Amino acid sequence: MASLIETLLDDIAEDTALSDDRRALLHDLLARVVAVAESDAETKNLRVAVRAVNELLEAFNLFEKWSDRSKMTIFGSARTKIDSPLYEMTRELARAMAERQWIIISGAGPGIMEASARGAGMANTLGVNIQLPFEQNANAYIDTVDNLVTMKYFFTRKVALTRPSNAFVVLPGGLGTMDELFEVLTLLDTGKTTPAPVILLDTPDGLFWKQWMIFIDQGIVRNHYVATDDMFLVRLTTSIADTVEEIEHFYSNYRDFAIEGPRGLMSLHHAPTPEQLDELRVKVPMFNEGDGYRVENPQTLSFDFDGRNYSNLRQVIDVVNDWVD
Repeated sequence: MASLIETLLDDIAEDTALSDDRRALLHDLLARVVAVAESDAETKNLRVAVRAVNELLEAFNLFEKWSDRSKMTIFGSARTKIDSPLYEMTRELARAMAERQWIIISGAGPGIMEASARGAGMANTLGVNIQLPFEQNANAYIDTVDNLVTMKYFFTRKVALTRPSNAFVVLPGGLGTMDELFEVLTLLDTGKTTPAPVILLDTPDGLFWKQWMIFIDQGIVRNHYVATDDMFLVRLTTSIADTVEEIEHFYSNYRDFAIEGPRGLMSLHHAPTPEQLDELRVKVPMFNEGDGYRVENPQTLSFDFDGRNYSNLRQVIDVVNDWVD
């Protein structure tokens, strides 16, 4: 069977250029198909696996077309009415970010999802819809031909809504919104996605996120289910201007983050001065072990990192961004 897989890959390579890495990945995928065919897995379980892979690949193909644009995912209730202040805030935020050349990703349904699409416009909106027996069709402001994918499974939908995004804005919502928010926070807290701003947006007189923070503080943090530092991952805002400023500030100096061995590598727009490194050592000392903070090249900051403490990593990002204010 192995020779058959290699022959098939050779045939594919005649029509499509394959790098060594891409060929190895396709080999693993085909080998898994063969293993499943030879197993006793039930057909209904195979159907789930095939559908999940198809949904993910469809989403990745959609996002690949927009790989040169920053993307912001907006979460919020499908039940938010058009006359709600939250609807209008979402519309204004999406418009403001689209004017800054950001792509807006949403769940493609009604409520907050519709408001985000209306604000950004069809040319700047990507929708990831979900099939439900009672809701929801894609809203009228989504390009359903070129900029929409529809999924059966919530878990594949959450991957599509989170994986390509550079920023997340969450408005008040129900169980689905909470599921999406906690998914994002879990991914960030465990390093399963690259650092990104998470902003909880409400009206100036709104209590939703203030009450949510009380629950987090008194029910979760106080009982030691998470570290206090974990809440560095979110910011609360009550205006479009503050939300836009928070997103732009996050990327004002910080660019991206990677891990090589025991060291974290943070790419910056501006090289730090010796005085700024000293400031960082004082403000975020937990990453100053081993060789400590050092500059690898003019725009790469290196520091000790054991693959944990992603919440504290946000503190480093905040400090380096403050350098350019």
